[in-house]
Amino acid sequence: MRGASRTAAGKGVQFSASPVLALKLPVWRSRVVLFVMFAAFAALAGRALWLQGLSTEFLQKQGASRYARTLELPATRGKITDRNGQVLASSLPVRAVWAIPEDVAEAPPEKLRELAKLLDMSERDLAKKLDSDRTFVYLKRQVEQETVDKILKLGIAGIETRKEYKRYYPEGEVMAHIVGFTNVEDAGQEGMELAFQKTLAGTTGSRRVIKDRLGRIVEDIESVRMPHDGKDLELSIDRKIQYIAFSHLKEGVEQHKAKAGGIVVLDAKTGEVLALANLPTYNPNERGRLTGAQLRNRVLTDTFEPGSVMKPFTIALALENKLATPGTMIQTAPGKLTIGRATIGDAHAHGLLTVSEVLEKSSNVGTAKLALQMQPQQMWDLFTEVGFGQAPKLGFPGAVAGRVRPPNSWKPIEQATMSYGHGISTSLIQMAHSYMIFARDGEMIPITFHKSTDQPIARRVISAKTARDVRIMLELAAGPTGTAPKAQVPGYRVAGKTGTAHKLVGGQYANKYVSGFVGFAPVSDPRIIVAVMVDEPSNGAHYGGQVAAPIFAAVVQNALRALNVPPDSAVTDIIVPADSPKESL
Repeated sequence: MRGASRTAAGKGVQFSASPVLALKLPVWRSRVVLFVMFAAFAALAGRALWLQGLSTEFLQKQGASRYARTLELPATRGKITDRNGQVLASSLPVRAVWAIPEDVAEAPPEKLRELAKLLDMSERDLAKKLDSDRTFVYLKRQVEQETVDKILKLGIAGIETRKEYKRYYPEGEVMAHIVGFTNVEDAGQEGMELAFQKTLAGTTGSRRVIKDRLGRIVEDIESVRMPHDGKDLELSIDRKIQYIAFSHLKEGVEQHKAKAGGIVVLDAKTGEVLALANLPTYNPNERGRLTGAQLRNRVLTDTFEPGSVMKPFTIALALENKLATPGTMIQTAPGKLTIGRATIGDAHAHGLLTVSEVLEKSSNVGTAKLALQMQPQQMWDLFTEVGFGQAPKLGFPGAVAGRVRPPNSWKPIEQATMSYGHGISTSLIQMAHSYMIFARDGEMIPITFHKSTDQPIARRVISAKTARDVRIMLELAAGPTGTAPKAQVPGYRVAGKTGTAHKLVGGQYANKYVSGFVGFAPVSDPRIIVAVMVDEPSNGAHYGGQVAAPIFAAVVQNALRALNVPPDSAVTDIIVPADSPKESL
């Protein structure tokens, strides 16, 4: 179309005259739009400045949390060895198998069945573990490397492993109550593993890595802290003597059908614990069904009335206070002694005895008559000086103090019964330690589970003469005419004392017994102290001379040979009377 103005087709209306084109908008409206757009761009610029300039550290942490991980670098737990360097506990490298449930869910069913089989678990249990919204779940800890290799060959996405350690105990049940064990986190739970957890555990390290979506490490960033392995622990225990003590204790407990038993062997020269064993016991490598009875370290944790094992201390105190000599005569007839309303008695009526014979024949009446000549405080002082009523300072978990009541509460009958080991409670290791004064000419030294290289600091309790006099009496008590002829050892002179005590059940004495024997050898130069306890023997015999003394003899004979201690006696034929004297209860 041509002309001064164009018209709408078919209508003849000029465009310049159109109402739409003629409409005018308010000026403020365009300015509002401009302002809104400017404000939006300003907000974006401010946000960009905030994120890029002021929140850099925060955003970097948020980003790193999605791809960076801090991995723990486990420290190797220190070994535990015996005094000769034989390994009693060591750590073996194993793997922990874990999963990312979301990724494993896509695995073929046949591979999951094979995985469950390798992990020694049911398909249901595996499915339960994988049915989780967590990003990490342990499937099994402490898996052997051979099994781990088979698991990884399955090629299941989301299945990963990490390094850890599993504790191994080569001596098994023989050393169980000394060494103890660790849990799945490699933390000590019993024995030396618990007592020296900090020393053995060391310090874990860590490193920073970058992982992909499947949890695979794609890059190492830095080593944050290097791990420091735990220190090795060298014990005073002698593996050979430990096996000797354990095997003979086990034989004795089984022979007498006893409920339990305990034995401890001390080095009289150094105070080192050479052996310690308990029954029942357990295998620390296989702890599927442990009971409290198996875990109890009875040598340290169980207390009992020691019975006649206490008589040497009462007699030693009488000699020390010049109240008697080994040859002083004491009338024990008619075998009974009434104190107040109570009467005590001997197993046999002995009549007139010397002080030496009082101990040799284990007379309650003779011992009580000596005790009643002394002040309760004097007896209490000696008992506490040798360690009764005080927890042994061994650094070993569970060691108990036993009980010795304050002397100001003693009645005459109580003083009399305490003189021969009733009304007082003690542990087996306390009994063994107390006999140091007779093996070391009146001195006491500390006992320890650590191998010792320094000369122990001795503390005098009684005179050397008194100790030697009592030692001679103890040799007679363990001889053919004493209450423990079965304690004799071919080629060695031995000394010791039997102990038989009724057990307290519900506050009342029951027809159950604890049979004991504590002694040392060789008498000419004591090297070892051995204490034996058999709880509730039930095969017809219950006296300490019948039950505990033979165990003592077998252990002493083999242990002295293992230590290359030369014989001090030419006697090789042991005389055991058909009807040897029994100690009084």
